[in-house]
Amino acid sequence: MKSILDYETVTLVDEDDAIEIIDQTLLPGTIEIIRLHTAKEIWDAIYLLQVRGAPAIGVSAGMGLYLLMKHSKAGSYEEFVKELEEKSNYLNSSRPTAVNLSWALKRMKAHVEKTYSENRDAGDWEDIRKVLVESMRKECELIKAQDIDVCRKIGEYGLTLLKDGDGILTHCNAGQLATCKYGTATAPMYLAHEKGYKIRAYCDETRPLLQGARLTAFELHSAGIDTTLLCDNMSASLMKSGAVNIVFTGCDRVAANGDAANKIGTSMVALAAKRYGVPFYICAPTSTIDIGTRTGDEIKIEQRKPEEVTDMWYKERMAPEDINVYNPAFDVTDNELISGIITEYGILRAPYDKAIDDLFNSKKE
Repeated sequence: MKSILDYETVTLVDEDDAIEIIDQTLLPGTIEIIRLHTAKEIWDAIYLLQVRGAPAIGVSAGMGLYLLMKHSKAGSYEEFVKELEEKSNYLNSSRPTAVNLSWALKRMKAHVEKTYSENRDAGDWEDIRKVLVESMRKECELIKAQDIDVCRKIGEYGLTLLKDGDGILTHCNAGQLATCKYGTATAPMYLAHEKGYKIRAYCDETRPLLQGARLTAFELHSAGIDTTLLCDNMSASLMKSGAVNIVFTGCDRVAANGDAANKIGTSMVALAAKRYGVPFYICAPTSTIDIGTRTGDEIKIEQRKPEEVTDMWYKERMAPEDINVYNPAFDVTDNELISGIITEYGILRAPYDKAIDDLFNSKKE
């Protein structure tokens, strides 16, 4: 019998001009695989969290932009680029906080420009257009392959922080369902489990959309890991009891100073971890680090519909009619609360502005 881990989070189905995803809004009760063909379907899937998690969103965006340009009728390179920009901007408007979305779209556009400069004299425009489209297909598949490799490396570095018997707390879902394999925050857990460590995973439910309950607890339990679910407001009590040895969370954007935006409630976990002396780590591929954003104060936080708080998951509305609702999708954890940022290149330590600057300078060499 297949488990949730046997399904691919995001797949390009080129022969059907489609992206195939798990509809994560239906988990854990129903595992339904759906195909996205149109720009609106791709936009909706990202906005409605049918596909979610910064890396998986980036992969979906890259594949989506390729598919939307695959049958372009542009009569020149200039028209092709204009259409590419329009479709990119549309997809980018679906989720403003997760930097991987804009990162993947920028990467695809830069790849088109580079490919054109190398092939502008390769034939007539129709020949060149075919070359550009094929290069986009290869690039979006490469983004997916690299995501798997990056998550594995994050897991290997995170594994060095674990020992047999550790209790690990996580918030939201930065697991396989948020990436193409392994996850970011869960990657060390999966590798520890493979190694035979008897780890204990603690999953915050993550109100209001319950990603921790519906997704993280679901996939870790499916993997055979000892998994315990708790309400968000129970994490401090659990840490005080001594059950938690380390916290791993993912993130949607890291600023140049190390401030990190992640699912709402993460900053509360970090504050409690600081109080009780529990190391708190952010697991982030370098594609999630936005060196153009100086501090967390500059990160745009997505505000979502009030019905997610008042109505979702309830048979009947559980709040007074016309009540004001505050529903930010993310909060920002100050860098001083973060013990380290685990990337595919190693674990960054404070001062983060220098560590991040050194990392990006070394990547240029």
